[in-house]
Amino acid sequence: MARIKSLIKIEGTLDELTFYKSQDGYMVRTKGGVSKNRMASDPAFARTRENGTEFGEVARSGKHLRHAITSLLANAKDNRVTSRLTQVLSKVKNEDLTSIRGQRNVATGMATANGRAWLKGFNFNNRSNMDSVLLSNYTLDTVTGEVVITDLTPSQQIAVPGGATHVSFSSGFLNLDFSDPDGYDLQLSPEVMVPITGTANTVTLTPAAAAAGTGESYYFLKVAFFQEVNGMQYALNNGAHNALQLIEIL
Repeated sequence: MARIKSLIKIEGTLDELTFYKSQDGYMVRTKGGVSKNRMASDPAFARTRENGTEFGEVARSGKHLRHAITSLLANAKDNRVTSRLTQVLSKVKNEDLTSIRGQRNVATGMATANGRAWLKGFNFNNRSNMDSVLLSNYTLDTVTGEVVITDLTPSQQIAVPGGATHVSFSSGFLNLDFSDPDGYDLQLSPEVMVPITGTANTVTLTPAAAAAGTGESYYFLKVAFFQEVNGMQYALNNGAHNALQLIEIL
């Protein structure tokens, strides 16, 4: 695979070359490869089929998680969050030490301490990591999902992007079962918005209820920035500076 540096941008197929546009620019690669029928039946490609099956399982699991937290994720993600999450969940899948090759899965991997450790701390917006945005300690009640940030001084303990006048906080308590496509329950806290000043505030984020269902429990913290104009709050730069982190998994 090569990158096109010419002023002429081509998309499509020409002889044995395929031209296409990706996030990294205009690319070119050669055509070819093994036929679909051979890939599906030739014993020589058994490992390839197993890897393909497991990759499909990982991709489905990533979509399941993203779908479950759509309301949190909508304005706090980067344009490569899908591929980044897939990479992490592939490592989680590898912690499945009981299933045969080709059938290893994220659900079994998440049942292990090592599997949960791979995903814990994941930032959904790589441009704005929580540890670089929120410069304050917080506590988490894993029974209720409540997050408390005590004596937060926004102007000193928040990495404030230019133009922001207010910062909001919210949390999420999710129960999710990766083995069940419909198996999740997300409970959100009310959003708490504070002005970015030198005044200390204690921010308490309490979800409406404890998340129900089977699977693991996932706890999220979100920080979002706004600009006030004539008494109205407007999202800053379409959420480019917002942070969303998976802070705990049990």
